[in-house]
Amino acid sequence: MSGIIYIISAPSGSGKSTLTSELRRIVPDLEFSISYTTRPPRGSEQSGREYFFIGREEFERMISEDEFLEWAEVFGNYYGTAKRFLREAAARGHDLLLDIDVQGAAQVKCKAPDAVSIFVLPPSRQELERRLRRRSEADDDLQRKLMGNSARLFNTETIIQRRLQTASQEIENFGQYDYILVNDRLEESIDILKSVVEAERLKRSRAVLTSKDQLVLAVANRALRQPMMPQVETILTTFDLSRFPAVTE
Repeated sequence: MSGIIYIISAPSGSGKSTLTSELRRIVPDLEFSISYTTRPPRGSEQSGREYFFIGREEFERMISEDEFLEWAEVFGNYYGTAKRFLREAAARGHDLLLDIDVQGAAQVKCKAPDAVSIFVLPPSRQELERRLRRRSEADDDLQRKLMGNSARLFNTETIIQRRLQTASQEIENFGQYDYILVNDRLEESIDILKSVVEAERLKRSRAVLTSKDQLVLAVANRALRQPMMPQVETILTTFDLSRFPAVTE
């Protein structure tokens, strides 16, 4: 089965959705796998756009029939990537982009060791919390518009604290990823992410590299896990992690 699998993981609020949307817009022959989930749609979400929203019974049927490349249960809801997206992308000679959590990434790397994994980090815990609060306010505003001022809103503070705690746990897995991207300045982050995708394509091609290709490789190589370690360690301290995660070679 041909085609490169690109895995992108990040704590909620790190800006991963914006990055993947821009990457899909500017990089040709890169398909995006829309995950299946049993959680209900939020706000203006539509089935087949953000997720495929299905019932728990249907999801468990897909599990039993081995239809998922990866799946996990998070906060009582199932999330999974169907194998058919990989088959369909490969048939068209395209690469596949997966936006999945650390559990799903580990499953995919086990089944497809050549998959390229990228972990997106926020610049700090403080910045992540600021982004989560800003997004939560936007969600509340949207819910009021859709349901009126009498709408019963979620317990915002509980959700934010739970996501911050989950972020600390997810960040400890950064050592399992090939590349680390600190999403501080959006345009710069998009450029780096695009370079990573292009660099991996270059590495697997047999074409003679041009001077432009060498520049792309240089940008991507700076985002490899080992060169990023000093910056990562600084970010980890803002999450009050008592130890740095083990790095898998």
